[in-house]
Amino acid sequence: MATTTFPPLPGNDAAPSPSSQSARHINARDGHIEPGEIAIGVIIGRASEYFDFFVYAIASVLVFPAVFFPFEEPLEGMLYAFVIFSFAFLARPIGTVLFMAIQQRFSREFKLMLALFLLGVSTAGIAFLPTYEHLGMASIVLLALLRIGQGIALGGSWDGLPSLLALSAPQHRRGWYAMLGQLGAPVGFIVAGGLFAYLLSALSTEDFLEWGWRYPFYVAFAINVVALFARLRLVSTSEYSRLLDERELEPTNVVEMVQSQGRNLLVGALAALASYALFHLVTVFPLSWISLYSERSVSEFLVIQMIGAVLAACGVAASGLIADRFGRRTTLGTLACLIAVFSGFVPTLMDGGDLGQNVFLLLGFALLGLSYGQAAGAVTANFPAKYRYTGAALTSDLAWLVGAGFAPLVALGLSAHFGLAYVSIYLLSGAACSLAALSLNRALEIRD
Repeated sequence: MATTTFPPLPGNDAAPSPSSQSARHINARDGHIEPGEIAIGVIIGRASEYFDFFVYAIASVLVFPAVFFPFEEPLEGMLYAFVIFSFAFLARPIGTVLFMAIQQRFSREFKLMLALFLLGVSTAGIAFLPTYEHLGMASIVLLALLRIGQGIALGGSWDGLPSLLALSAPQHRRGWYAMLGQLGAPVGFIVAGGLFAYLLSALSTEDFLEWGWRYPFYVAFAINVVALFARLRLVSTSEYSRLLDERELEPTNVVEMVQSQGRNLLVGALAALASYALFHLVTVFPLSWISLYSERSVSEFLVIQMIGAVLAACGVAASGLIADRFGRRTTLGTLACLIAVFSGFVPTLMDGGDLGQNVFLLLGFALLGLSYGQAAGAVTANFPAKYRYTGAALTSDLAWLVGAGFAPLVALGLSAHFGLAYVSIYLLSGAACSLAALSLNRALEIRD
């Protein structure tokens, strides 16, 4: 097959770096890349990241309070675990900025390999981490450092694929293509939840807390390795670089971008706030509430959540069709209103026994899928081409930080000390912020 030679990227006339050349040997095919191929890369990458995310989140509820905070009561131990859980969201913007500089200095392939190597080391490190019983306070410090490492790596692993996918999509199918990467969330939860549910049902409590909880982190490391090569197979092609160059999807100076696009950063981060707040209120928070205040089987509760995640996946897919029909801005605004209505039923449903809790989960996951499916679309559409690559990454980081980073900590703390009604207020505030941001965000309407 003939090899097509593309001109060097602007401002980069030097020969390719050794790391870039070795990465390109992973994939000898440099032909035309279809949007469907980009979509596969997006789904694989996001599913692996979300699996890591949910493995840590579930362990923060079921494992870390007993293993790293045995000197505290269960509630306080879980709140401390949620504090460390939030560290990754604080570190993500730092990772994005740091690894953007690495990409400018070396190459996109080198940045991605380094970020995913850091993610793998941090995840595997948690699997081998000694407990408080064996290492004392040092084990908590190491857990916090490894969690920060995960956050930096997740920020650094931004590859531009979601933005490229959105820009490569047919004019009237942008909503459909925007939702594809979001499928990684329910897929990651189903796999992580299923693995923990199996371990809980197959092992005694002592075995699970001694060694069984480490197994999902080993699996997460293995999945990261597979995802690395799957993404590099696409990212290392000359055609991929050409497509990014054509659409100006390259890192830009962060200070300049913030000065020029600060309003778009803020509006983009808040536009999908309702979705991000709901994200943890139907996944992590209910699991923590059940673990502390209910006699229900945790493994059976995880199965109900997995069924909810299937509904969420269907909702994500449906959101693409709805957004292409009515527009992303209208879709996100309508779902923010529905989430606001849903927030009023949180106390009734969570205090409604098994049936009420199941209804809360299934309705919540369905709403989450419909709203979260277009959250990525809200990020890409705001920025001029020059700032889209860096802007999309930082907006996503800020949306996770503001909407989801502290959600389990705030929701559990408020509900435990003041009652479930305060969780309703918290979720309602997220919906209100989304509606306010969408009222200012005409970019979505113009580009739909």
